Amino acid sequence: MIDLLIAGGGPAGLATAIHGALAGMEAVVLEPRATPIDKACGEGLMPGGLRRLAELGVSVPGRPFRGIRYLDGVTGRQAEGLFRAGPGLGARRTDLQAALAERAAALGVRVLPRRVEEVRQDEHRVAAAGLTARYLVAADGLHSPVRRGLGLSAPPVRGRPARYGLRRHHDAEPWSDLVEVYWSARCEAYVTPLAPGRIGVAVLTSEQAPFDTQLARFPLLAERLRGASGGPVRGAGPLRQRARTRVAGRVLLVGDAAGYVDALTGEGLTLALTAAGELVRCVRAGRPEAYERAWRELSRGYRALTGSLLWARGRPPLARRIVPVAARLPGAFTRAVNLLA
Repeated sequence: MIDLLIAGGGPAGLATAIHGALAGMEAVVLEPRATPIDKACGEGLMPGGLRRLAELGVSVPGRPFRGIRYLDGVTGRQAEGLFRAGPGLGARRTDLQAALAERAAALGVRVLPRRVEEVRQDEHRVAAAGLTARYLVAADGLHSPVRRGLGLSAPPVRGRPARYGLRRHHDAEPWSDLVEVYWSARCEAYVTPLAPGRIGVAVLTSEQAPFDTQLARFPLLAERLRGASGGPVRGAGPLRQRARTRVAGRVLLVGDAAGYVDALTGEGLTLALTAAGELVRCVRAGRPEAYERAWRELSRGYRALTGSLLWARGRPPLARRIVPVAARLPGAFTRAVNLLA
């Protein structure tokens, strides 16, 4: 019998499959789309995420960055925090997924072009997409059909505006070896160096408007990008997704399917890669129920810091103070950056 049947062939699903294969389990990934799959993503891997990839034997091409720079999108006032534990990596989402898929294939992981539409389980097994396994892992993204189908999605918190992400690649030479985060009154823009002559720009916002309209809210960044050709825009959202639990019988949730706060702090990929390892550890120990507590513990810092920044972002007088306060307290800002790293 299959040990791990994994719905979703993105980074979270493939990392879970690799962890399972390294632990001697048979893992099968169900993914109806062709690899690699692109999506709206900031494409910055924090140092912790790079360490998780190295543990899996995965190497990804990209451009290293040394830390994070916050900037006021109008005045240019800024604060910098450098990583103490080595660089992060700006890497195309498609390159990351391709590298994970190659490693999974080398370990004998099967990827089948199937979609999970119905899940049935009993005390001993779970069935989906015509296959039976000991456990099903839902790694099927922000709007996880498995999570919704099992009634595990929690309603949104009332009074909190929905947030969305937009991403576009630009043919421009990276001008910094830091990820730059531009703040405006209504949204944030992330600039990630990806390769010679290529950067990624991701905008997070609670207002639905075209990418160029959003970019105009950052005059300094818009001026830097003047004349640089841009690729297609990809979008995602609403970003905040809540799950009632990460474990429902023999079904476990990982990655964005397990619940997501916001992309504001850039920890999503690191959390997904780390949680994948914890999930496999709990299943291998015969204690899948322990994964819920493990997920809560490893995500506590992400949820607290991201939630705090979103709370401040929702209060204009405080939002205007984020970059000035970070600039006046460089030590505290650097500690926060390294907590994320």
